[in-house]
Amino acid sequence: MTDSLTAPAETQAVLSYLTGLQQRITDAVAAHEPEARFVVDEWQKPPGELLQGRGRTMILEGGAVFERAGVGLSHVRGPQLPPSATQHRPELAGAPFEAMGVSLVFHPRNPYVPTVHMNVRMLAALPAGDSAVCWFGGGMDLTPYYGVREDCVHFHQTCHDVLQPFGDDKYPRFKQWCDDYFYLKHRHEQRGIGGIFFDDFSEFDHARNFAMLQAVGDGFLPAYLPIVQRRKDQAWGERERSFQLYRRGRYVEFNLVWDRGTHFGLQSGGRTESILLSMPPQASWAYRRGEQPGSAEARLYTDFLPRQDWLAA
Repeated sequence: MTDSLTAPAETQAVLSYLTGLQQRITDAVAAHEPEARFVVDEWQKPPGELLQGRGRTMILEGGAVFERAGVGLSHVRGPQLPPSATQHRPELAGAPFEAMGVSLVFHPRNPYVPTVHMNVRMLAALPAGDSAVCWFGGGMDLTPYYGVREDCVHFHQTCHDVLQPFGDDKYPRFKQWCDDYFYLKHRHEQRGIGGIFFDDFSEFDHARNFAMLQAVGDGFLPAYLPIVQRRKDQAWGERERSFQLYRRGRYVEFNLVWDRGTHFGLQSGGRTESILLSMPPQASWAYRRGEQPGSAEARLYTDFLPRQDWLAA
């Protein structure tokens, strides 16, 4: 794309990285699937719509390991920032903007493999008569159905390690931010065991902000794939499947009710199919379902969902 709000070199460097990241991640997932393949959907907003831009949605469904794995790349421009993007920056209300990012959600088939989410993005605004204002956001978080402490520690240790070069404060700050963000207020319950999350980030100069974004994006595969390898062949049955679908319902609730990314996309006139890429292929709800005390299902609520320091040991 041309006529970017940001300096062309800066925009192109971020976009090139995001394009490569999408390909690397989908290649790694495809290597685990003997038959299923990613469908590639190149899209462009039609002329005349408020939001202009293009992107690439890559989605795999019905795989042996991943029931649904979607990785979306988007690069869009709009005449006015939506409310979800200016709640912390009221001075930018009404400014034109440019946004680009990669977002993914993987819903594995085996209930012992956690669902995972990752997102890295840059947003630039151009206030009237002023230079472009850029900020970054992203993170990754893990949503297990059957908790395994080894997996939780590995995921958080990887998150810690990728952020360590950018300051001792980053992992604890971004972990807390993740715990606060991925919280179902109407359920008084965490969505999963967290990870890291940051938004509206511009504490360094542009190059270092971008470097931190790259570190998070590059850390995704080392954080998640070893867990997939450990759990994908574990035996499961109807009991585990029923609990997995029930917990997926919580995932749907969060994404539709609380997620700022979903709200941003819908408020700004984004592409609905790509915005709802994170929805699981199947989910269920039950009225006041209860788990047997001491069961593996009950331990998810008592031992894993409560906020904790996974690296304390």
